[in-house]
Amino acid sequence: MRTTELVLVLTLVAASAAAQTPPAPLTGVVVDPTGGVLPSAQVQLSQGGRVVELVTTDAKGAFALTAPPGQYNLLVMLEGFRPQATVVDVASARAPRPLKITLPLAAVRQEVLVTGAAAEVALTAASNADAVAITQETLALLPIFDDDAVRTLSRFLDVGAVGGGGATILVNGMEVNGLNVGTSAIEQIKINSDPYSAVFSRPGRGRIDIVTKPGSQAYHGDFNAIFRDASLNAKNVFAVVKPPEQRRIGDGFLGGPVGSGEGTSFMLSVKDDTEQREAVVFALQPQGTLRENVSQPFRHLLASVGVTHQAVRSTISIRPSYEEESDQYRGIGGETLGTAGTTYYHREIDLTYNQQTVLKPTVVNQFQILGGHELEPLTSVSPLRGIVVSGAFRGGGAQVDVRRTEAHVQLSENLAITSAAHFLQVGFQVPDWSRRGFTDQSDFGGTYYFSSLAAYTAGQPYAFTQQTGNGRLNWLEKVLGFYANDDWRVGPRASISLGLRYDWSNYFPDHDNLAPRISFAFKPGGSDSTVLRGGMGIFYDKIGPFPIIDVLEFRPGGLQGLVLTKPTYPNPFAASAVSVPPSTAQLAPGVQVPWTVQYSGGLEQQLTKSATLSLMYYGSNGRLLRSRDINAPMPPFYAVRPSPTLGVVRQIDASARQRSDSLQTTLRGRTSKWFNGQVQYSLSRTMNNSGGLDWYPSNDWNAAAEWGRADFDRRHRLLLLAGMVPGHQTNVGVALTLQSGLPYSATAGSDLFNNGRSNARPPGIPRNSLQGGAVAELDLRLSHDFHVGGSAPTMTIGVDGFNVLNTINYATYVGTVTSPLFMQPVSAQAARQIQLSARVKF
Repeated sequence: MRTTELVLVLTLVAASAAAQTPPAPLTGVVVDPTGGVLPSAQVQLSQGGRVVELVTTDAKGAFALTAPPGQYNLLVMLEGFRPQATVVDVASARAPRPLKITLPLAAVRQEVLVTGAAAEVALTAASNADAVAITQETLALLPIFDDDAVRTLSRFLDVGAVGGGGATILVNGMEVNGLNVGTSAIEQIKINSDPYSAVFSRPGRGRIDIVTKPGSQAYHGDFNAIFRDASLNAKNVFAVVKPPEQRRIGDGFLGGPVGSGEGTSFMLSVKDDTEQREAVVFALQPQGTLRENVSQPFRHLLASVGVTHQAVRSTISIRPSYEEESDQYRGIGGETLGTAGTTYYHREIDLTYNQQTVLKPTVVNQFQILGGHELEPLTSVSPLRGIVVSGAFRGGGAQVDVRRTEAHVQLSENLAITSAAHFLQVGFQVPDWSRRGFTDQSDFGGTYYFSSLAAYTAGQPYAFTQQTGNGRLNWLEKVLGFYANDDWRVGPRASISLGLRYDWSNYFPDHDNLAPRISFAFKPGGSDSTVLRGGMGIFYDKIGPFPIIDVLEFRPGGLQGLVLTKPTYPNPFAASAVSVPPSTAQLAPGVQVPWTVQYSGGLEQQLTKSATLSLMYYGSNGRLLRSRDINAPMPPFYAVRPSPTLGVVRQIDASARQRSDSLQTTLRGRTSKWFNGQVQYSLSRTMNNSGGLDWYPSNDWNAAAEWGRADFDRRHRLLLLAGMVPGHQTNVGVALTLQSGLPYSATAGSDLFNNGRSNARPPGIPRNSLQGGAVAELDLRLSHDFHVGGSAPTMTIGVDGFNVLNTINYATYVGTVTSPLFMQPVSAQAARQIQLSARVKF
């Protein structure tokens, strides 16, 4: 008998034996933090993504379940309290000891969506049916590329709501710079939860909420090994040969009691990720087309350990963490040659303290503080002078040399008061309080810019840039937020959420940033299956340190930026009889923090007991940052600068505009006995006249001509994430992305306005008037659970396929009209990739 057949027979025999074992009672009691019993709490027992039994606690808070021997997930939920999940083992010899489950008050509103649980329309502000919620149990069913669950869920973010500082990440209710635990330590990820709450600085569609696993009173672990090798993959369309890539990931979580386990538990999370990958270069050179693969070694290490102690009225946890990342030859691919790459390194050490205190049964205080230190150098792999040839290649050195250090503190204080009709939250946050160090020696060697390959061959650049001077900075960055938010249950069929938020930072002179928020939900008529929902709010952008860095660097005694137009080559200063006037940067007088007004309205419908459909309209209007050279050569001849003693005078302001309209349909929940997931379709349009902080208009004296499609504007987008359990212990996960292409601009390739830049467009051609190709990607996961029963661990073997149809999804197009590659793609997303995984859970 072959090995696979023997394993199958043994598995079936063991499963049959387990099935013949009489069910054992699983009993317990559910209490609040003061020890009072909680009647009417829902107690759910699930295994392998399927709900085994669902009961409600009696008047004494007690429950009883019956289950065959095995390992189960137990979830307890009650309105006004935070859900609690734990792993329980049922043995065949005797019934397990009675359980005591304590539900903390919902100081920070967190919802848990479990595979198999009912999806219902509800009236609370945080229950919007277009939210995307995935638990750790569901994550195990889905195709997750390289164990990066955050990136997988990020496809549901609205880029227009993210803001200039990137997506807002909250871990256990506190805003952080990044996730410092592995995927196996994640309990839940949610996007667009409670989109208008004043507790948060950004709208729901620009925010990722993550809840990590706590310790528990029973030992449990989750260990994953993931492997990819190029021998299993298809070849990228631009690669001459398939590069010998390989990736190895180990991710583990262990939690359990400390000592006797009376109220003290621990968790340990470690993830090690190494990859031998290669970038595909496709560029034009004087001798012809260059196609080559360039190695990009990568490693990322995460380690975190935590201890939690639960007393009668308070829960305290302490969690130190360590992160280290190295990425060599970064930024290479497409038109960028291997010599123009960079070497990136990041190291961060953090310590987080979290305390939740029940002041009385209806008042809960939650305090969190994080302190840490970061080191992040970014350097060029080659010291050569940079060379940029429009529509052909970027070579020489990257001319990047930046070293960043940071000692930071982040803090969150939330007081929650619960009454019959109100859930009031007041508090303050310190998203960033940092002592920053920044050393910038970028472009000290200088960079040449050529309008075409012919100009490069002839040695005729249109511009040369260089920085000199002292690029060392040290300063204190302070960011604060204050809020009050009341979720008010007006009656049995309506609720209103009212909030007010104030955000402040020390690096912008704009300090009147009050942000009112309001949202509502009500059930019309006598229907319990329909909810009308809407809201409106003001959101101020996360600026980050980069605008102030750009301004501080060019203070007297700091950096000097030089811009030469029509320089000599290869010595840019050979024909210069006088010194080159220096460039500078400044904030516009009275500059304001960018803001967005978002508004929405729509309908949510209960289709079945466990499936909902929502149809929502989202709109927004706001202001964006942009840069403009206010000393650029003036029309009509664009010959000389207004101030001949200065070069580029870069002024940063927030006068750019953005408008977005989106119609979004979301189907969520269990639509059949074996299919559970979420499907979202968006029809949208986003228009603006800026690409962000470092973006300049084509003509500095005609910024109004930049109004057009946003760089990230996709008219159509269909996203699907689903887990299916078609057979016993066999799971299928599906992720589908279908979206229309991004726009890009046609550029002249030359310096038409004599400002040292090549972003000028041919006369009469609007910004972002060209259309890139659509994207279609189907990812699949097939996994099988091997579980004998009793207290034995469950092993899962999985095979994931990404872009399984091997669709060619072009990524970058050439917009330079003088290039032989005009309107042609020069890079593509990955071809089909296969990932193998093994998981042990107990």
